[in-house]
Amino acid sequence: MLLEIITGGLLALKEYVALHVLTCLIPAFLLAGGIMAFTSRETIIKYLGTKAKNIISFPLAAISSLFVAVCSCTVIPVAAGIYRKGGAIAPAFIILWVAPASNLLAVIYTGNIIGYDMALARIITALVTAFLMGTVMFLSFRKEEVERVAVAEEGYSNNQKIIAGKDIILLLLILFSLLSPNYLVTKGPYWHKVCVFAISISIAFLYAYLVMEKERISDWLKETWWFVKSIFPLLLSGVFIVGIIGKLLPAEWIEHWLGGNSLFSSFLATLIGAVSYFATMTEAPFVDTLMKLGMGKGPALALLLAGPGMSLPNMLAIIKLFGLKKASVYIVTLIILATLSGWIWGNFIF
Repeated sequence: MLLEIITGGLLALKEYVALHVLTCLIPAFLLAGGIMAFTSRETIIKYLGTKAKNIISFPLAAISSLFVAVCSCTVIPVAAGIYRKGGAIAPAFIILWVAPASNLLAVIYTGNIIGYDMALARIITALVTAFLMGTVMFLSFRKEEVERVAVAEEGYSNNQKIIAGKDIILLLLILFSLLSPNYLVTKGPYWHKVCVFAISISIAFLYAYLVMEKERISDWLKETWWFVKSIFPLLLSGVFIVGIIGKLLPAEWIEHWLGGNSLFSSFLATLIGAVSYFATMTEAPFVDTLMKLGMGKGPALALLLAGPGMSLPNMLAIIKLFGLKKASVYIVTLIILATLSGWIWGNFIF
């Protein structure tokens, strides 16, 4: 029994490393390092900092996240990079929530697998709860954020150049290497995605070699390495634990307790999603299977939101980068919002 449990953790780790590290995490780390090395504080402070109006920063963070098809762990370096560069806590956590929970690629796939009523509910709920999430984080840490960003704003000047044109091109090339495997390869073996990634990331590195100064490239790679050493070990340990949980959690229990649209069923679905790990789009066939076994639409929506938007590896990394207090507020708020969303849609809208 013990050997079987450990094997479950190792298999989950093997699958994660094989399918997600190369085409997801590597470009995400490179992008986060690029944000830190190339973008000025002025960009972040102006549009996503504490001095930016929430009516601007919240929609900007939420809507831009819809176009980033990444997993919960992959978006962490990007959000952390924005936060470390002077961005406010609320937009950073909105990005953490919306990008994996309701990116357009995952929503379209959800519509194809489960139905477009669920897809529409997913995207509407993610956007609405994003504003609620941002508001909670803003109110909870407003004083602390003003003090933190005041340090980042030292020497701030609107006249400073935000970012060089060649740096923008490199960031866009890295972003393309992150998105292209998911957007260009929607079916077929995984090595097709690897080929697309290899070509796109090679173009990015070739451009950097030909156009960028060596010192700038060095700064970029140093910042990237900071994210790798801070986050990657936690993600691996979290995935291993998730694999063990998967072996310990009986399927019969899920089928019995997730039927109907009660508040308790939505809460259980949210908890399952919160501790499990779903690569973006893999949650749709999983939820579809559970719905065929009798899972209610409300709990299904809760799982669709919490599953890709949160995971145990994600929690560990957020605690490491943002601190236990901020991570705790975020996790509790997410669980409450996903639970209530599933209950409301399941009982009053579907």
